Amino acid sequence: MTLRRTFLTTTLALAVGAGLLPFATAPQALAKEEFITVASTTSTVNSGLFDAILPKFTEATGITVRVLSQGTGQALDTGRRGDADVVFVHAKSAEEAFVSEGYGVARFPVMYNDFVIVGPQGDPAGVAGTSDAPAALATIAEAEAPFASRGDESGTHKAELALWQAASVEPEGSWYRETGQGMGATLNIAAEMPAYALTDRGTWIAFENKADLEVAVEGDRRLFNQYGVILVNPQRHPSVKAEPGQAFIDWLTSSAGQQAIAGYRLDDQQLFFPNADDAGA
Repeated sequence: MTLRRTFLTTTLALAVGAGLLPFATAPQALAKEEFITVASTTSTVNSGLFDAILPKFTEATGITVRVLSQGTGQALDTGRRGDADVVFVHAKSAEEAFVSEGYGVARFPVMYNDFVIVGPQGDPAGVAGTSDAPAALATIAEAEAPFASRGDESGTHKAELALWQAASVEPEGSWYRETGQGMGATLNIAAEMPAYALTDRGTWIAFENKADLEVAVEGDRRLFNQYGVILVNPQRHPSVKAEPGQAFIDWLTSSAGQQAIAGYRLDDQQLFFPNADDAGA
């Protein structure tokens, strides 16, 4: 925590000294702010995680959080425009690029879960019960079994594209449907078709309209799903509420925030696993 606060203090001091922040005493001005805006992947909302943990953050700090629920690509673009104070997403390489390009201050790991491939109970491609995700996708493509893709540059879509690449398959044809929508909407479409789809496990557990869909493929290490949080750079966007934004990051990665994440369960299943202490995550 000390390193984070020192880094933030240095960043704010430089910004104030350069005349980039429209106030002389940053802490006093920022203390008047009552809310922050967080651009976050849809899974943190669809899974119910934010409904469970944000009230605890507000109770601890007095800061409320307004959430922009977007795919990871859209959330990072929102941060690039300065239309959010914090981004909380799940595409590590894109997050690192966001920071290296100067749009974010620093990236911190928060939690993880995994992706699963769900599909119709009839399993037309014959992949149910397997654990090699690229091999399963190759089999789905060969069978031209319906597959619903988010197709929206979200973290889930990026993970899906990486799996297709690992399978040496370029998905195309009438069997492959890009919805251009969020995870919940894509699962609804998959349930209606019915079709296979890649989803994060948290959203899947919380999803109520499963119809005859079930988990077909799980357990591949390539289905690991890491989440990270980043303060939008106040030197680039002076409107960023840096101190309350960093307070949110500090709380998420503190023992209180990590316990709140670990404690969120549905149907007696833990949806997310905190790992803020894993420097390599």
